Amino acid sequence: MRLLDVAQFATGSLRGSPTRTLLMMLAMSIGVAAVVVLTALGEGARRYVVGQFSSLGTNLVIVLPGRTETAGVGPGIMSGQTPREITLDDAEALLRSPVIKRIAPLTIGSASISRGALNREVVVAGSSADMLGIRHMSMAVGEFLPAGDIHEGASVCVLGNQIARELFGNAAAVGQWVRIGDRRVRVIGILSSQGESMGMRTDELVIVPVATSHQLFNTSGLFRVLIEAKSRDVIEQVVRDAEEIMVARHSGEKDVTVITQDAVLQTFDRILTALTMAVGGIAAISLAVAGVLIMNVMLIAVAQRVKEIGLLKALGAPGKRIRNLFFAEAALLSAIGSVAGLALGYAGSFVIGRIYPMLPVSPPWWAVLAAVATALGAGILFSVWPARRAAKLDPVAALAGR
Repeated sequence: MRLLDVAQFATGSLRGSPTRTLLMMLAMSIGVAAVVVLTALGEGARRYVVGQFSSLGTNLVIVLPGRTETAGVGPGIMSGQTPREITLDDAEALLRSPVIKRIAPLTIGSASISRGALNREVVVAGSSADMLGIRHMSMAVGEFLPAGDIHEGASVCVLGNQIARELFGNAAAVGQWVRIGDRRVRVIGILSSQGESMGMRTDELVIVPVATSHQLFNTSGLFRVLIEAKSRDVIEQVVRDAEEIMVARHSGEKDVTVITQDAVLQTFDRILTALTMAVGGIAAISLAVAGVLIMNVMLIAVAQRVKEIGLLKALGAPGKRIRNLFFAEAALLSAIGSVAGLALGYAGSFVIGRIYPMLPVSPPWWAVLAAVATALGAGILFSVWPARRAAKLDPVAALAGR
């Protein structure tokens, strides 16, 4: 029996029971579609995080207050101690390193901003003029924070694009005065619309000089210090220099954490890749369920086609040929179900991408191949028992319908 004959036999068998065929194809296609959609979501989340970190720049190093231990907590947390503050003088001292290009101290707080009768809560970031270049921001109109001594708190601010529209509408905002908390500040610039970056919507952000933010929130410490290395080749040297400078300024204590953008990115990448594979594996369980369905239905088919199998054996078809016929039927069924599942999965991914345009939803190639291979493997594997049972039938008894 030629391969074409085997294919025609399997196709005819599937056409002979359209309802049974449709149900098995539906079970297989749902399993494949589940794998495609869930891995697409996981891959979209991974690409989103990678894109967010990439938007911060390629030579970024971050200094955080408190020492991060292996257990994930600082050494003073269990004893009730708080991490030692990073001060503006600490931040300026980092510029002693010859491999550090520039730094941007950063504070974060929440305050109300008002203009006349308009009032709303906003996130207020305190920083310096170098933040614009380090964070790769751009201005829509006006200027960013003035350069100069970071210890001086000028009464100026830069508004996010959306905040400017809410407070001023179509009127010119630059040069106007607003009130942040209990302090009047003059608007000197408007940021370009840049969406969200690392969980912070820059369109809804208000930026003031870091010394002004200290006065506004009655604090003296920094939330972070952003460092830009002179090149990617000196990133490790920047980390060592930053740690040495901070240890020297903090009486020999290692009470800060210095992390690189690449290190954080690799950690998130590993976590999200593992998560994507995990949800894909969970979805693949439905393919095993579809395989069990195929086995049960094919066992029923063997009982219903006893005379047909007996006739084939009476005509001289060996047991191996009978098994191959059932394998071909299962493989064809799984292949059609896989194609339908891929179409359904890609359609689902497209719809999700439309609903959440910020997520670059796209199924990874390995997940697509794994879904199809698992579907084919499950279909053939679970057809082994029915195929062997059919191959072992006695031709005389089978022809008699027993």
